[in-house]
Amino acid sequence: MAAISGLLVHRIRSYENLCFGFNSRRADGDVNRRGLSSGFGSLLRLGEREGGLRWGVRSFERGSRMVVAASPPTEDAAVAAEPLTKEDLVGYLASGCKPKEMWRIGTEHEKFGFEIGTLQPIKYEQIADLLNALAERFDWDKIMEGDYVIGLKQGKQNISLEPGGQFELSGAPLETVHQTCAEVNSHLYQVKAVAEDMGIGFLGIGFQPKWQLKDIPIMPKGRYEIMRNYMPKVGSLGLDMMFRTCTVQVNLDFSSESDMIRKFRASLALQPIATAIFANSPFTDGKPNGYLSMRSHIWSDADNNRTGMLPFVFDDSFGFEQYTEYALDVPMYFVYRKKKYIDCTGMSFRDFMQGKLPCLPGELPTLNDWENHLTTIFPEVRLKRYLEMRGADGGPWRRLCALPAFWVGLLYDEVSLQSVLDMTSDWTMEERQMLRTKVPVTGLRTPFRDGLLRHVAEEVLNLAKDGLERRGYKETGFLKEVTDVVRTGVTPAEKLLELYHTKWRSDIDPVFEELLY
Repeated sequence: MAAISGLLVHRIRSYENLCFGFNSRRADGDVNRRGLSSGFGSLLRLGEREGGLRWGVRSFERGSRMVVAASPPTEDAAVAAEPLTKEDLVGYLASGCKPKEMWRIGTEHEKFGFEIGTLQPIKYEQIADLLNALAERFDWDKIMEGDYVIGLKQGKQNISLEPGGQFELSGAPLETVHQTCAEVNSHLYQVKAVAEDMGIGFLGIGFQPKWQLKDIPIMPKGRYEIMRNYMPKVGSLGLDMMFRTCTVQVNLDFSSESDMIRKFRASLALQPIATAIFANSPFTDGKPNGYLSMRSHIWSDADNNRTGMLPFVFDDSFGFEQYTEYALDVPMYFVYRKKKYIDCTGMSFRDFMQGKLPCLPGELPTLNDWENHLTTIFPEVRLKRYLEMRGADGGPWRRLCALPAFWVGLLYDEVSLQSVLDMTSDWTMEERQMLRTKVPVTGLRTPFRDGLLRHVAEEVLNLAKDGLERRGYKETGFLKEVTDVVRTGVTPAEKLLELYHTKWRSDIDPVFEELLY
């Protein structure tokens, strides 16, 4: 594994040169990364939030079924052939650059499992039975942590568990929205086919509408135990984020550092618009909570060291190196060694780089450690070797297909992307933050400049449609689910509130039927 780790560093450095276009050094020894050219290069990535480099996974057979022996699949013996430098960390991000013909779409979504008869959240034992049945019936490989099955893998798709048992599909990188929507539909068919026999249903909503934090089961994953102990120290809503939220997100590629910067700025500025269009979490503990997107609001006080709108993305100096500097200063959660998570909460990755990590004195990080650390940062848009759009609430299946269509139309078409950048170029940091703060409450009715956010959203949705048209894959139909939302300014959450106050007669239980997959 030492040889593999050394090869990984070598490949990342090679890809970095291609992405940046050159690799000249300043007098201070830092890499000069301005004046960038288009480049390419990407190590295998599967889009699964915790997993990472899947070619490093050890596996073995049980009967005819493969079992993957740890998550994340960081091999204990992986030791860097030489100490990592900041250049290696920057190069890791740069290794995501790839030419346009290699751009893909990776969609992830989470959903709440519940007992049909009682509406109570399903326990881990029920989830384990469900995972085992899916593996047996539909030929998925199991992912184990110790003796616990905690996920499934099939090709480049992964099923994983969030802290409170939220059931997540991390889809494969696919070429078109048609393919990613077909993947979602196939997954929901499989889950439904198995779950119905077990008396289990799944709910598409952004926040647990009925049950309190104390009612939510805890999944047997080591990283979540560390987070559960740490979260209350750094914010008042972190545990709600862990156990009671669900999202849908899309992961998209870039061709160069300059392309990454443009897409990062455009998507970060527009993320509150996506939050408004997909707002779908107006209930807490069985009654309205005063928000249209409670899920989005929760991120405002979960852990401000690793969340938010990242104002520095709009600085002239922003690039892979600046994001690396930011990530180095985000306090750590854990290090994964000998198939166990070691609690390193609040400690510094910079200290780790110098062998001064209190939880692992004298030990130096590998690129797997850096990759794992990047998964513990939660801004509205997240950079890894691709960009993650993180602003939308979970919802019913048609909206799961609408979100990738929305962002692909905006970011994968040059004309639409430039139009977004032109539109948002004079938005101030204060205005972007205002939208981030107010949209979870007022949605598309949020006042913005001389009108309402709905008017901006109409222009943005038209740009998304135009971008999809120019792609030539006939993908615009996937935006029908949100066209009415933008036209009327009435979010999915407001439609649920109307049902709650009228047809449901202030009873939350019908939401489980309304939003059942």
